[in-house]
Amino acid sequence: MRGGRGERPQPSAYKAVWLIFFILGLGTLLPWNFFMTAREYFIGRLEDAKNISQLGNQSTGAALSHSYLHSMFDNFMTLCAMVPLLVFMCLNSFIHQRIPQQIRILGSLVAIGLVFLITAVMVKVAMEPLPFFIFTMISIVFINSFGAILQSSLFGLAGLLPANYTAPIMSGQGLAGIFAALAMIFSIAIGAQQPESYIGYFTTACVAILLAIFSYILLPRTDFFRYYSMKDKTEYHVYNAELETKRDLIKKGEGSPRSSPFLRRSASCQQPLPCPSCQETGAGHGKREQAGSTNLFLSSPQLWLMAVSVCAVFTVTIGVFPAITAKVHTSLGEENEWGLYFIPVSCFLMFNVFDWAGRSLTALFTWPGKDSCLLPVLVFLRIVFIPLFMLCNVQPRHYLPVFFSHDAWYIIFMIFFSISNGYLASLCMCFGPKKVLAHEAETAGAVMAFFLALGLALGAAVSFLFQILI
Repeated sequence: MRGGRGERPQPSAYKAVWLIFFILGLGTLLPWNFFMTAREYFIGRLEDAKNISQLGNQSTGAALSHSYLHSMFDNFMTLCAMVPLLVFMCLNSFIHQRIPQQIRILGSLVAIGLVFLITAVMVKVAMEPLPFFIFTMISIVFINSFGAILQSSLFGLAGLLPANYTAPIMSGQGLAGIFAALAMIFSIAIGAQQPESYIGYFTTACVAILLAIFSYILLPRTDFFRYYSMKDKTEYHVYNAELETKRDLIKKGEGSPRSSPFLRRSASCQQPLPCPSCQETGAGHGKREQAGSTNLFLSSPQLWLMAVSVCAVFTVTIGVFPAITAKVHTSLGEENEWGLYFIPVSCFLMFNVFDWAGRSLTALFTWPGKDSCLLPVLVFLRIVFIPLFMLCNVQPRHYLPVFFSHDAWYIIFMIFFSISNGYLASLCMCFGPKKVLAHEAETAGAVMAFFLALGLALGAAVSFLFQILI
């Protein structure tokens, strides 16, 4: 039964909207995880036997060029994913103001779905290594650019609802990597890692995107979402009507400049009268907007400490995952069945499972506290994972020895690496806005999101250095 315009919706509608936001959250990070988990397919195409035989007739420089693309594929893949994320994070306010929400969300989902459809078709198309590499990198740039727009728009959409409706988005994002890793493991199980098996793998991603599109179309039809969106619009129109009434009263002379709080503002305010932001203090709205961000940055070193900390967490993580961690070879025999599942299970599945577990732990406890100096110390100590993974059985290698050759070492490192990433990053993102005054929390959240994206981009850049050092 549909609720009236002023009635609260039935409790069953809460669960439907929760599930829709969970599916949409899954769709935001699913594209990148599907491409990242399918690295064996992309690398296999670059070292295809036919291509290698053709290289014999080419110059030595061309052969070296193709060898370089093969060895640095993970690094380029991560760079092409994280830089667009940072760029569109900076362009978010421009895009948000000029493109309607429906176009941003539906357009991004459709564009991502088309990229996956083309990628599935390309499995059967023979290509030379260099054109295939360029095509793959362009695809990664596209899905992460549209993914950044989708993610920011989705959190804005959740802002219309109660605060706890951000949780299903975060849960969906956390499970996106697990879903991609399980899809890869299933594809290997049924296709024995034949190229044709990846048609089903990428088609699965297309189905997930279609499900997200269908869910978003259903969202405005739910009583729960319509109730809160109408409530938001009603309050907006009522507020504007009140302002229009007060403006008319001022024009008729029935309002006194001394008694009207809307006229108590400084000469620097450029907003049209009446300005609801300029109240009894006489502070100008325009002046406050200009000075707010500057004062926040200059007067809150604790915010900067949290921002730099979350940047450092993801710089370390993306610096080695997957550029270094996905190149580790099993010591228990690559020709047996475990060799096929070693990277999908030990690298991608374990990372995503324990990263999600680390994020979930913050709902149970938040140690160390937001004022503790131990949190930045723990973030700094994660640097130790860089040499630990570099000393595992990473192949090929030229300079460093293999110190941790057994698979057990790699798995232990991966567990602590992933759970610390999820836990410490969540703590930093949670504590950042709490380091400032209440009215500055929104700006602080934007600062934290920017530094998170900056950490991803820096990690992608330094991964090239780590690869060279090995």
